[in-house]
Amino acid sequence: MIDFAKASLSTLIEKEGHECACGRRHQMVMDFLKIEPGAVKYIPDGLRAIGGTKPFIVCDVNTKAAAWGAVEPVLKNAGIEYTLYCFTSEHVEPDEHAVGALTMAFDPACDCVMGIGSGVINDCCKVLSHAVGVKQMIVGTAPSMDGYASNSSSMIRDRIKVSLYNAAPAAIICDIDIIKNAPMRMLWAGFGDMLAKYIALCEWRISNLVTGEYYCENIAGLMRESLRKVVENAPGLKTRDEKAVQATVEGLVLSGIAMSYAKISRPASGLEHYFSHLWEMMALDRGTPYELHGIQVGVGTLLTLKLYDQIRKMKPDRATAEKFIENFSNEEWEAMIRDIFGKAAETVITQEHTIFHKNDKARHAKRLDKIIDGWDEIQRFIAEELPETETIAAMMKDLGMPMVPADIDISWEDTEKAFIGSRDIRDKYLSSSMLWDMGLLYTTKLTK
Repeated sequence: MIDFAKASLSTLIEKEGHECACGRRHQMVMDFLKIEPGAVKYIPDGLRAIGGTKPFIVCDVNTKAAAWGAVEPVLKNAGIEYTLYCFTSEHVEPDEHAVGALTMAFDPACDCVMGIGSGVINDCCKVLSHAVGVKQMIVGTAPSMDGYASNSSSMIRDRIKVSLYNAAPAAIICDIDIIKNAPMRMLWAGFGDMLAKYIALCEWRISNLVTGEYYCENIAGLMRESLRKVVENAPGLKTRDEKAVQATVEGLVLSGIAMSYAKISRPASGLEHYFSHLWEMMALDRGTPYELHGIQVGVGTLLTLKLYDQIRKMKPDRATAEKFIENFSNEEWEAMIRDIFGKAAETVITQEHTIFHKNDKARHAKRLDKIIDGWDEIQRFIAEELPETETIAAMMKDLGMPMVPADIDISWEDTEKAFIGSRDIRDKYLSSSMLWDMGLLYTTKLTK
């Protein structure tokens, strides 16, 4: 068995995969990966590796401006025919409309999909390539998110943020010469998305203890090592230092590999991501703009670290938890969900009653037993995984990043609603889920 934390990128994407002490064989199905300055020159090699001869190329006005000047000559010199689709909107939502537009525009003569962009473009192309049955390549334009190599797409379906598990890109090309010139907010976003891994790993271990959810220490070790490299080089992001940008991009790609290995998003996201998901959903419901996902995640990371500062001082009390669940009112819960989620509320309510059953009293009792019996171990997980809040705040401040909800035009009321609603959007066990089980979620106040 290999130690994923010490393995090279080329080893991690070997087609035969790797047996692991967790009992699973981890496999990242990828035919081609290049992360280096000038990497767009490998586009013809990447296409050959995935069996593509005529790509259906997807971009938006911003990513086309960032990369087409470098990509188009490579295609021309190699004599590669293509069909180009460019979203004309300044802001593309990863929803049914975007994927529908791509599906309607797809050229049946094309035998692969090539996205030029970052999060939204990559996610939409994953869904499209899966739907039309061809392989996908992504040419990255910014270090703004960790989904390049993941087998999931963060999409909006029926106004709800969902993860669709389809397939990872078969080829990834990240040209550092292009990516280092991305807007600074996108560099902040990538760093913010990497900071989330501290909480993600902590909550993955907590969920494993409380719910029995699958956990792999080898995958967690891979994430810890990639996070260490990103944080170590973080100061260089201020000057767009090539080494710092490359470390961030590699960390983000490794995050995607970790998610593909685990077949879930657990290695890369926890409560901090759910602040971002809820804020986006609120904005969509109101028709208002919202910040980059990774920047929101960075703010959510600080909020969650401050929350854990409170959790470190807590101790579960069976009487408090049992009184809470005994007095729990489904009618009051549904009213709260409608207040928080707006137009998406009925979907959330239906999912709880037909699929998730998180509010079930018998299931609550089992989780509570695990929390009480394992509280010392939960505290150990927190101590082992989470850095000091002040340390992360100092890093973010040094880079000039937004640090509190007000910095990204999020009200404190919406922040508290996002915290309360976080456990209800999906069936993923978070710190807010644990507080609910302890009967403390609705009385715990976030620290500004």
